[in-house]
Amino acid sequence: MRLVLASTALTFAWAGAAQAAELEEAGAVIIVTGQLDGYRAVSTTSGTKTDTPLLDVPQSISVVTEKQLRDEAILSIADLVRHVPGASAGQGEGHRDQITLRGNASTADFFIDGLRDDAQYYRSFYNIDRVEVHKGPNAMIFGRGGGGGIINRVTKSAIAGENQGNTIASLNSFGSWYGSVDQNLGLSDQAALRINGFYEQLDNHRTAYSGHRYAVNPVAGAELGRVRLQLGYEYVRDSRAVDRGVPSQNGAPLKGYRDLFFGVRGVNQADIEAHMVRLRAETDVTETLKANVSALYANYDKIYSNAYPATAIINGQLGVEAYRDPTKRENIIAQANVQWNIATGEIDHLILAGTELTDQDTETERVTGFFNPTQPSAANRRATINFTLPLAIPTPYFIAGPAGSGNRKVASNLRQISAYLQDQLSIGDHLDIILGLRYDRFDLGLTNRFTQEHFGRVDHLWSPRAGIVFKPALNASLYASFTKSYLPQSGDQFTSLDATTAALEPEAFDNYELGAKWDIHPKLSATAAIYQLDRTNTRASGPTPGTIVLTGTQRTRGAEVALVGHLTERWEMAFGYGYTDAKIESTTTAAPAGRRVAQVPRHQLSLWNRFDVTRKLGLGLGVYHQSASYATISNAVTLPAYTRLDAAAFFKLRRGLEAQINAENLTNAAYFPTAHTDNNISTGAPRNIRLTLIAKF
Repeated sequence: MRLVLASTALTFAWAGAAQAAELEEAGAVIIVTGQLDGYRAVSTTSGTKTDTPLLDVPQSISVVTEKQLRDEAILSIADLVRHVPGASAGQGEGHRDQITLRGNASTADFFIDGLRDDAQYYRSFYNIDRVEVHKGPNAMIFGRGGGGGIINRVTKSAIAGENQGNTIASLNSFGSWYGSVDQNLGLSDQAALRINGFYEQLDNHRTAYSGHRYAVNPVAGAELGRVRLQLGYEYVRDSRAVDRGVPSQNGAPLKGYRDLFFGVRGVNQADIEAHMVRLRAETDVTETLKANVSALYANYDKIYSNAYPATAIINGQLGVEAYRDPTKRENIIAQANVQWNIATGEIDHLILAGTELTDQDTETERVTGFFNPTQPSAANRRATINFTLPLAIPTPYFIAGPAGSGNRKVASNLRQISAYLQDQLSIGDHLDIILGLRYDRFDLGLTNRFTQEHFGRVDHLWSPRAGIVFKPALNASLYASFTKSYLPQSGDQFTSLDATTAALEPEAFDNYELGAKWDIHPKLSATAAIYQLDRTNTRASGPTPGTIVLTGTQRTRGAEVALVGHLTERWEMAFGYGYTDAKIESTTTAAPAGRRVAQVPRHQLSLWNRFDVTRKLGLGLGVYHQSASYATISNAVTLPAYTRLDAAAFFKLRRGLEAQINAENLTNAAYFPTAHTDNNISTGAPRNIRLTLIAKF
């Protein structure tokens, strides 16, 4: 941490003494984070930590822009990943975001402005400029984990010399409503303040679902000599019912009870409060040398409790269990980078050198629910009830402490030191090579608060990256790449380190990828990729909640195709198709070779179109298809294939005032989009309408 803070001080001191000229033009973005064009992204600073055209990055990257988020009324990560080839959402036990990318599930591979945001909660888009999904292992850039990819939210920056803003009000047919404000105040040509905030009242088709969430994010931007600075604070609050869906019956989700809540009112609740401070500073030291520093402080305080189906419905009976889980986490992350443009003969180099320090402290507890308050034993952790209406799930008693069977209370501390070096070589106009290597010292300690036993492990991880890009034309590229990542056996939330897992080598992810990118014309881009991703020393969630099973080696082979941008001046579209074949390769007792990885459909297709009929009227039409998949690696319960049809209409009522109507699931299809176990399966929402008003000022 001291190294990064020292780097920050030196950067500011040097640049302040230099007294650089003012910005070339008023209204420039204080912090540059990439370029957008409608639904299409042109460049990224996240994929390489340098401002690089997507055409030149040897990796599959899907970007969903603010315009697409707004046009489709996308409010959650689960809705967003429907538009990402090779990605699918998980249920997350009804209290958090969970994703599966290229056959690898994660609750922690989330980033904001390139810094890790790994607590378990539902993320929002009220202050987001775009969302980037980087496919395949990304340890060279983002560090440990990310075996299948990562999701990076890029926040809105303050804009100097400009006053602009908007407010949004939205209501859907379930009674859920949403309001947000985005105001940029240009204080001068060198300073600005931007304030984003939102409130959402939650409701849906389920009989006992409710909640609310809100957040506020003021950001200050300034020019201090040569230094460009962005400093922001974000407060997040989310309180909602925890809904874990319906159980299975005869190897399939329970049908005919789409709206029925299998929980206990007042017990199934989640609440999180988070405070986050983010800093980014960058400077042009010389014409060929740049430096930047980023830092994040985050404090998360969360608790959730739930009763849920623990068995399938058999002979008219159902087993239910319950637990409560309070968690506190404090993250301090700091990162410093230097970029240097040099030439050696006919070869141009963009060299990146950087370091990252991470300090994470977590306190977490699992408090089991019992159905006899005087006997907190394993025999009373499950209640068997008759499946009759009204559903009568008994109220559980949450009994904390070591005497309660199945209870856990641990404290973990992570100290991670990272250093990385990357060279982007340009050999003429037609050949680029990228080579990189990252070192992570991953020092994790975990203390059992009941027994005071302490377990620790230090891993020294070396993560390479290599890619070659051939450009037969300036608007097209062919690439090949290899990337590697690791995940220590403590899991992505650091709760499972014990004598057994502390002796195990980290999981490893090796990704081999071939791809092509083509800017068909200045506003339309096409991409395609094929890949093989091998995961070794693998573990996975078992079919029984709270269990872990070894799956040995896993292999994912797939292909992804995307077309994004303007087909004509009036017609804009986003198309994606993903083929994903993820299987267990090595036989273990729990998962024999050949079993398919959980919640990975072989085929996914998404298509969204917006056609502006006139300057005041636009129409939208979208379709999403997902083939069948399995709820868990038991392969005992199948989630059926489904197709969903959506539509929208856009109206410009007058200058500065717009309205839109979004219709979801026009055909009223019955479907099961996500699951957590074989008996926690979410039901898709029936046909519903959302009305949105947007005022710009």
